[in-house]
Amino acid sequence: MSSQPPIRPEYQRELEPIEALTLTEALPLLTRLFNQTWLRKSLLLLILLGVWEIAARWQNNDLMFPGFWQTFLAFQQDIASGELPQRAWLSVSLLLKGYLLGILLALLISALAISTRMGRDLLSTLTAMLNPLPAIALLPLALLWFGLGNASLVFVIVHSVMWPMALNTWSGFLGVSNTLKMTGRNYGLTGWRYVLWILIPAALPAILSGLKIGWAFAWRTLIAAELVFGASSGSGGLGWYIFQNRNEMYTDRVFAGLVMVTTIGLLVEGLVFATLERLTIKRWGMQN
Repeated sequence: MSSQPPIRPEYQRELEPIEALTLTEALPLLTRLFNQTWLRKSLLLLILLGVWEIAARWQNNDLMFPGFWQTFLAFQQDIASGELPQRAWLSVSLLLKGYLLGILLALLISALAISTRMGRDLLSTLTAMLNPLPAIALLPLALLWFGLGNASLVFVIVHSVMWPMALNTWSGFLGVSNTLKMTGRNYGLTGWRYVLWILIPAALPAILSGLKIGWAFAWRTLIAAELVFGASSGSGGLGWYIFQNRNEMYTDRVFAGLVMVTTIGLLVEGLVFATLERLTIKRWGMQN
């Protein structure tokens, strides 16, 4: 009896010609349009604006609740005069100072926490005490320490950004796999090089989430603080613009200021953070 396995006979399978294959019918036009995210969001926005205008006309009191068209006219006038862009620039420039400083401090304390036991205890203690504390509650102390000026606003913005950013970054560092950590150690990475080349790229989804949360907290804190005292030299940003027009009973301009606040928020979310996610975590397969 032979110990060799039997040889299977060779054969050739004829493939169907490409012309004979039937192509799947294309999706209907309405289905393809509905699959576009920007179109769905635009439709929802138009519906909300329509509901706003209908509610304002039903209320029939421009002083209490101006309609969309009246708000749009006030918005257009203050854009043309340059007042609204100037106020918006003052708020955004001030926000960026506190936001970037808060991010830097959050990364430093998170790196210290992942490196030493004392840093971990410090982070957990400070976040437990200060994260639930509203940033606007520190405004009276900021006025005493830094005076009536931009430094007080920057202080409360840093507080609103630092703790949620530190918590998200710390959670992202803890979620880094042991394989990546050991790889970094094997390459001799220690200290800031280990954090920069191993921990931060691996924890990028959590860090970006912290950036978005910190931005929202900082934006709300800044507008609330400006509503209270504005900025130095008697001028302020969007919050002060809303406060002044409320005192002068220009409700349509109050709504115009609120529209500018939400517009800036949408632009930052749609252009900055969405682009960062698309170029990093979605491109690298870290998020669906």
